[in-house]
Amino acid sequence: MDASVPSRRLTAWVDPQSAFLALFAESDRAFWLDSGVAATSGFSYLGDGVDLLTASVDDLTVGFSRSGGSASRSPGTIFDALRQEIAGQQARVPAGQFSPGWVGWIGYEAGARSTGTPSHPSRYPDAAFIRPARMLVFDHAARTVTALETAHSSPGPSVSRPFGWLSALAGLPDPDDGAARLPEKHVARWRHSPTDYATLIDEAQAEIRAGNAYQLCLTNEVVVDGEFDPVEVYLRLRQASPSHHGGLLRCDGVALVSSSPEQFLTVSPDGAVTTRPIKGTRPRGSTPEADSALEAELLGSEKERAENLMIVDLMRNDLGRVAVTGSVSVTQLLAVESYAQVHQLVSTVTASLAPGISGVDAVESAFPAGSMTGAPKLSAMTILDRLEAGPRGVYSGAFGYLGADGAVDLAMVIRSILIDGTGASVGTGGGITALSVAAEEIEETRIKAAALLAALGVVEQ
Repeated sequence: MDASVPSRRLTAWVDPQSAFLALFAESDRAFWLDSGVAATSGFSYLGDGVDLLTASVDDLTVGFSRSGGSASRSPGTIFDALRQEIAGQQARVPAGQFSPGWVGWIGYEAGARSTGTPSHPSRYPDAAFIRPARMLVFDHAARTVTALETAHSSPGPSVSRPFGWLSALAGLPDPDDGAARLPEKHVARWRHSPTDYATLIDEAQAEIRAGNAYQLCLTNEVVVDGEFDPVEVYLRLRQASPSHHGGLLRCDGVALVSSSPEQFLTVSPDGAVTTRPIKGTRPRGSTPEADSALEAELLGSEKERAENLMIVDLMRNDLGRVAVTGSVSVTQLLAVESYAQVHQLVSTVTASLAPGISGVDAVESAFPAGSMTGAPKLSAMTILDRLEAGPRGVYSGAFGYLGADGAVDLAMVIRSILIDGTGASVGTGGGITALSVAAEEIEETRIKAAALLAALGVVEQ
């Protein structure tokens, strides 16, 4: 298919939160890729759809379904399915915007399957992607809102006339603070207690001393039983922990809620690739002086700098397999970026895709991201599967969009919550090196999980 996507420019700005609540909050297959509260740059994408791709690592199949309609399964991986789907689409939209292809997530275990490393079965779909049927594009710099309709059946009201669903945006009020009300109280259960996690750190360092790895990204899972409304949880989280790569995705009873600060991979339609690994964390200070001191401590930490450099080298290697020879470059090294709860150490690696290589190929080559595995990647993933003794699920994977024009924009599934009918889960972790101190690593996992657990109403962390 090679056709322009029908679009309509709204005559006035509307708040993304109000628009999502009015149009998409009740959809079973909906998404909100969010540039954040009061964003002044970038794009946000809100929408829903009918078509859904899911993947199962256990039986190596991909499912395709339409809401209330047909469903089928076929052999293959999510990467196989996305390559096939996107190859058949060539929809055009204005430069710099998302050409509607697929929006969703790829879980960590899908990466374990593609790399041939062991993994545990996850209770969540190993991948889930929605094909947008109707969508709003928010250009935060230009302060414009554009509605898109694809050729795929819309799940919304007023489908009999083009863009009839936009009538729901008439006279929308500004967002109120009701969604930020305190949730019910819940208690968290950690897969590994502080004592057990300290033992795992010792075992990870023994593997490093033995030469089996240079760094290991050791993770923990926090489970919170109860019933949660993903939209309410996300609205609380985006107020408390705003991020330029936040998001809410809901796919048939499973929802991903994220305030991710980390861009995993972007690919432009002409093959320019960027990845921005994060390694190195400090909490924010309670005063400007304390905050500056913590930032300086992060920037000067030998351990954190070494950890970041190892992941940069790993990502250079991953991109080098799909890039034009000599095009891989580190354009930013060891820069501090500050968020509501933490300072982070961030680097940027760029490359140009080799001829014949697609954005999906680039994702598969680099997935799962080295910032969530350690180095060398395959050895690290094998060791971590044994130490962690359970699945990571969607955590440590990636979420975002793959456009019909070959573009990709995926964030890391970190600082994220998974919600289903049984409760919620939060992943947290950190990079272990020979210089790691167990007490500091345990505290880092708690700092990273704090805002997420607060959004769930956890009273004991």
